[in-house]
Amino acid sequence: QVQLVESGGGLVQPGGSLRLSCAASGNIRSIYDMAWYRQAPGKQRDLVATITYGGNTNYPDSVKDRFTISRDNAKNTVYLQMNRLKPEDTAVYYCNANIKPYGSGGLYNYWGQGTQVTVSS
Repeated sequence: QVQLVESGGGLVQPGGSLRLSCAASGNIRSIYDMAWYRQAPGKQRDLVATITYGGNTNYPDSVKDRFTISRDNAKNTVYLQMNRLKPEDTAVYYCNANIKPYGSGGLYNYWGQGTQVTVSS
């Protein structure tokens, strides 16, 4: 059993900052790529940022230079630092990870439950 638990969401004014965290726990042998996605009401779930085990990152143009993804492999945790937030960043943010459990040769994809981020004055 593997769980991803996000935290750090909330209400922030335009131009403000938030830091999201996502901790993975349970039967974990290795965590490979980790990512953040977001989904606004009535819209599809979109990729926000990805990070490999070695720390290589990738962002869509919509958040590049404002958002920073990082991870602490010793803590099985990924972070998303969000700066200069805009109302259009309002969404539920989801953590995603590719994990190899103990006792299995396979790689499985897991999602967190999501955390709400609202950018409004």
